[in-house]
Amino acid sequence: MNFSEAVVKGVLLGLFMAISVGPTLFAVIRYSMHHSYKAGIAFILGVSVSDIIYVVLANIATNWLQFLEDHQRTVGYIGSGLFIVMGLASLLRKYKPKRPKQGKALDISASAYFKIWGTGFLMNALNPAVILLWVGAAISVAGATLAPRAVFFGVCLAIVLGFDIIKVFLADKIRRQLTLRRIMYLNRISAICILVFGFILLAKVYFNIELSH
Repeated sequence: MNFSEAVVKGVLLGLFMAISVGPTLFAVIRYSMHHSYKAGIAFILGVSVSDIIYVVLANIATNWLQFLEDHQRTVGYIGSGLFIVMGLASLLRKYKPKRPKQGKALDISASAYFKIWGTGFLMNALNPAVILLWVGAAISVAGATLAPRAVFFGVCLAIVLGFDIIKVFLADKIRRQLTLRRIMYLNRISAICILVFGFILLAKVYFNIELSH
């Protein structure tokens, strides 16, 4: 695989991941709607770090990644449990969103940002479909040298992160144009989507249905 081919493949995989509708998309909307773009950025940085870790594992620690793949049912149960708990917590929690004043962002503590970051990290890391995707990506470029592989994964990760940042700012911009009641409705829809995804993942794992991203 040459560099131009690595770029093309990286772009295609990155676009596929960026436009895929999964739990992280709805979580990004929820955090951006609840707080501000900064909370959304914290969340997607957690997602991005977990992706980077899997990419590194896929290239230098294949035994560990194979271990995760072999135990994907366990990971699936843990991941589905996380999504279900997050969805239920969001649905049941009494929370009234606040609209930031013009030109003034909402104040969020550093510990809250770290918690949001950790949520993004765990939500992505415990999604077995993500593991399978990176395993498949690593296998597809296994015969290439280090430099083209680095270009392939670098382009892919950059596109995913770029699109996620765009989603954050779009969600924050839309949020400023909505009434508080509509923001609460969107939050509930987001929570329901995460909850449904958790149950779908649980069903797939329980009935041994092939997972896809």
